Amino acid sequence: MFLDEDKIKDILLSESYITKLDLQKAEKFLNGAGSVIDYFLDHGVLTKKLLGQAIAEFDGVSYFDLRNNLPSYEQILKFPEEVAREYRLVFTREDGEKMFFTSDDPKNSKNIFLSMGELFPVENVSISYSLPEDIDFALDYFYKKPLKTRFSDIIKGGKKVAQEITTEIFKDALAYNSSDIHFEPQGNETVIRFRVDGVLQEAGRISNEYYSNILNFVKVQSGLRIDEHYSAQDGSMSYKIGKQEVDMRISILPVVSGEKIVIRLLAKYIKGFGLHEIGLEKKDRDLMRREIQRPFGMILTTGPTGSGKTTTLYALIKLLNNPRVNITTLEDPIEYRIKNINQIQVNVATNLTFLKGLRTIVRQDPDVIMVGEIRDEETAEMAVNASLTGHLLLSTFHANDSATTIARLLDMGVEPFLLASTLRVVVAQRLVRRLCEKCRYSVTISKEDLKKEHPEIAKYLKREDNVFYQSHGCESCGYTGYTGRNAIFEIILNTPEMQDLILSRPSAKQIWELAQKQGSGSLFADGMQKVKAGITSIEDLLRVALP
Repeated sequence: MFLDEDKIKDILLSESYITKLDLQKAEKFLNGAGSVIDYFLDHGVLTKKLLGQAIAEFDGVSYFDLRNNLPSYEQILKFPEEVAREYRLVFTREDGEKMFFTSDDPKNSKNIFLSMGELFPVENVSISYSLPEDIDFALDYFYKKPLKTRFSDIIKGGKKVAQEITTEIFKDALAYNSSDIHFEPQGNETVIRFRVDGVLQEAGRISNEYYSNILNFVKVQSGLRIDEHYSAQDGSMSYKIGKQEVDMRISILPVVSGEKIVIRLLAKYIKGFGLHEIGLEKKDRDLMRREIQRPFGMILTTGPTGSGKTTTLYALIKLLNNPRVNITTLEDPIEYRIKNINQIQVNVATNLTFLKGLRTIVRQDPDVIMVGEIRDEETAEMAVNASLTGHLLLSTFHANDSATTIARLLDMGVEPFLLASTLRVVVAQRLVRRLCEKCRYSVTISKEDLKKEHPEIAKYLKREDNVFYQSHGCESCGYTGYTGRNAIFEIILNTPEMQDLILSRPSAKQIWELAQKQGSGSLFADGMQKVKAGITSIEDLLRVALP
């Protein structure tokens, strides 16, 4: 069912998913700029599942969480593709003579069965409701031909081969929520790989005679030189795929067999991400919401490249985003575009660096400043001074953990009394893969057995027999056992006691000892909570964090 926002608000109120006070608070915060539904998702008032349930209840049907309960290929393909796409119907299961479908417009979809006679008698059909984005995902996921087959069809057509093949690759990458696409020349063919949930997997192969045209197409679209083959080139492009416009960061590097392309997809994955969705526990969500409401100070996220630091900052920015606040960001690159925010792209060619940009931003009357990364001593010093003079500053920093962040800032020359008075929170994080809910199963492991394989984990267990989760892989997760990722966190709050300690130029060890006494948990401890909850596996936790 395609509904406008006003209708959805009425449904949420009538079905008691929100209160009038919730609505008034959201409308006052947004002041006419932005989506109320996005506000509810960002602030944890609603989840997408609750939103789907509310619309389904209003329409008098059941809700089906299609994204987390994908049916099998065999089941889906029993229903004709052209009918499924036209009426936005997904065949989910059958029980005897009863057939179950889901749609984002269940009332209208039921009309199709009146014309299908004995094949699908209408009295034997049950149609539930699923969110439109989940219907889109399922239709593309199940009815799409393999890349190799599509490549062959495009080549036979012989029109805009490079453009059409590239578009198909981009469509697949988006369908699987890939963060990067790799084009790797190897001998007579080029291997195409997608990075999904942090892990590379092969998507297809193409002959080098067609890859050379794809390479030139990407270079032209991203403003790079097509006659340069022996030096690295970096660029960016914006590409429209259907109704979606996707920003991409391009890196081209000469290798032995030719030129390798890596494309970072900067799609709008941040949309709908609240603090709950990225993995923060309730006490940590409450802490972060409290700290970002302070009028000045510095909040840092830290971790290696690809650990979700920028996503966390954007989740915080979205909570702060309203017409009464001037938010300015300085980024390299701008990964997600958000309305009503002044976003600045670092450009070394024009001497717009993090340092020079930050100096200018503080003269632009900002309330909140986000700096993409603190890379050097001068930027660190400028960031501290900006947060000291009445601005809330958010940034990322490269360090292994939260305690090391404070110690490194002191080593970089930041004065202890300045850091002690401006720092609010340091958040260290990593990304773990989420177990596929469709093929996840529980196993009971004794503490003694676990000690033999992972002795370092035993101290995190209180019971002798513990329930953990694993997955064997299925069609829904591409037989990887995982779908999506979740962050694990380690948070240090700059309390008065911590401020006193910072004045003495402590080591990372001393900082962490005090933080633990004040209730901070390690990355691994937070990860173990997610292991026990069945969100991830012990093996994947150990891949990114150690006790």
